Amino acid sequence: MSGLLPVLFLRPSRLLVLPAPPHPYHSSRRPAPSSRLLARAPTAGRRIRFSDSDSTSLTKQKALCSLGTAMGISKVTGIAATTLLVASLALRKAGAWTAVTAPILATSCVAYVVTVASHTAVNVPWILGKSPSGRFPLWSSVLFGPFLILARNYAKVKRFLRKENVYDEIAQGLYLGGWPFMEKHLPPGNPSVVDCTCELPRSGFVKVDEYICLATWDTRAPAPSQIEFAARWACEKRAQGKPVLVHCAFGHGRSACVMCAILVAMGIAENWKDAENVIRGKRKIKMNALHRKTLEDWSKTRVVQKKEN
Repeated sequence: MSGLLPVLFLRPSRLLVLPAPPHPYHSSRRPAPSSRLLARAPTAGRRIRFSDSDSTSLTKQKALCSLGTAMGISKVTGIAATTLLVASLALRKAGAWTAVTAPILATSCVAYVVTVASHTAVNVPWILGKSPSGRFPLWSSVLFGPFLILARNYAKVKRFLRKENVYDEIAQGLYLGGWPFMEKHLPPGNPSVVDCTCELPRSGFVKVDEYICLATWDTRAPAPSQIEFAARWACEKRAQGKPVLVHCAFGHGRSACVMCAILVAMGIAENWKDAENVIRGKRKIKMNALHRKTLEDWSKTRVVQKKEN
């Protein structure tokens, strides 16, 4: 969701205050090294907790502000917000009724909030309120309804226009793909699902006990702890003989980043760069500099863990 158009930003005159996320939990337990990835993975549906090193990595992500990757979804929503605002003011000036201009103005405000929240300098996907079970609370549906509805419809329309495979098998039992909003979009074998979106809900036919959510904005990357969490969880599911589907909106960026880590954790690829090449041989992906930087940080964390253990 990126382009070459200039970004127009408007500072909102009033900030929207939402409930803060749970305080980060600093674990004293060392994560299992790669040789023991199958030993034990966190229970599905639990919230992924962050350590001090993850906070540092997130800070590095926010500082990675090259024009190619710093904007992404922020550029799209910023342009949309400004367009809607201008349209609302123009209609108001032309004498349109408040009942017509108010919804347009409200949608513009929501788009500005998303623009700020999804920018790399802020990067707070929890603002949408998506739970570990993949559902959105009522307050989120009310406050962010226009954005959430647009995100779902955009994913469906773009899926129809692209005519690409919903998912592709990257390795035996490992699938990479887009948001499964229909049951036929799931790979065979009742797969366990790793959801890398913060804007799309878990579909009702996806079992909650075979599901984890790594809430991430489009064009952004999960934290290294989230990537490790998903890698361990996927390894455990494959050890049980279950297929695993990793998805984002279209299966090109966020989910490809996580799939790289899973391939390394399972010994299918030696490093994330080799894993990226493996994926590219099976599916067209669009990993950006932020995805690669995060995978590099994740790889360094694993090396440190090996030395400590």
